[in-house]
Amino acid sequence: MKYLEEFQNPELARGLLADIRATVTRPWALMEVCGGQTHTIIRHGIDQLLPDEVELIHGPGCPVCVTPLEVIDKALEIAARPGVIFCSFGDMLRVPGTDRDLFRVRGEGGDVRVVYSPLDALRIAEQNPQREVVFFGIGFETTAPPNAMAVHQARKRGIRNFSMLVSHVRVPPAIDAIMNSPDCRVQGFLAAGHVCSVMGTGEYPELAERHRVPIVVTGFEPLDILEGIRLTVRQLERGEHTVENAYARAVRPEGNPAARDMLEDVFEVADRAWRGIGVIPASGWRLSERYRDHDAEYRFDVHSIATCEPARCRSGEVLQGLIKPHQCEAFGADCTPRTPLGATMVSSEGACAAYYLYRRLGTPAAPREASPVG
Repeated sequence: MKYLEEFQNPELARGLLADIRATVTRPWALMEVCGGQTHTIIRHGIDQLLPDEVELIHGPGCPVCVTPLEVIDKALEIAARPGVIFCSFGDMLRVPGTDRDLFRVRGEGGDVRVVYSPLDALRIAEQNPQREVVFFGIGFETTAPPNAMAVHQARKRGIRNFSMLVSHVRVPPAIDAIMNSPDCRVQGFLAAGHVCSVMGTGEYPELAERHRVPIVVTGFEPLDILEGIRLTVRQLERGEHTVENAYARAVRPEGNPAARDMLEDVFEVADRAWRGIGVIPASGWRLSERYRDHDAEYRFDVHSIATCEPARCRSGEVLQGLIKPHQCEAFGADCTPRTPLGATMVSSEGACAAYYLYRRLGTPAAPREASPVG
């Protein structure tokens, strides 16, 4: 398949690995931002093929994983109400709230439906004018444009029974928060290519300059990852800290102007809590005043829900790159995909799920010394 097999070529991979080995002269710690990149790395054993001097730290780029517990509980509260059709992508249904998940709500009689697009939820609202239809809008900059389009269309077409529970987050403020943490060991970033395909690269040069770290926009296939690592290591060895685009087949500096215009129309930048990390200023979006009538949080008055993370779950430390998943005492024992303590074990992009799926089970637990970001 074009653009897939070409980027899994073992001979080219060996060449990139040889180049990395020839370039590196000292230890470097790099963070891949996206959970999709993490799964590629673990699935193909890329971290085990790299020279010992290069360490990969898994970042917070899993949208399901960083959705805060209080938002999950708000979703559960809304989904359980009579007359509500609650629509979500399938990977949110098993994310644990305080005492249940959306599967449990559905089993108890709630009308919880899996959809493949927010426009599917909008169509359900149009077909069921007597019901309140809520779409669970989560994710990074990649899923925000279609969610914004759904709300825009609802307002334009007068579909008043459609609303959205929003928990959108932005990557650049998270990178800034990670670099400002006193426990940060990251010396370079593999930025998420799909995020940059929407937003462009304009927010990254200031971060690279201020924190003196290279940021390389990277794709998701094995050769993409290796090329991103190669370029990041080359910059580090040269003492450089610039933004490079290693995913030029999909990313332009300006991103997608139409998508950005839609985001600017529907959303406004807001402080946002990240699960296991805390509140990061200006790190998310909420519906703007113009679209507030379609904000499920206001419509169902669930502002006051407060929660507390399970003490045994160390997903916050995993999301900050402070520990590897198998360094958590609960990993693979109390916490499995069937009995998850946190979202990182449930999501298809979660680091804990990747380590469990690909049997990275054997490292002892790490001490609890890390402090949260922010």
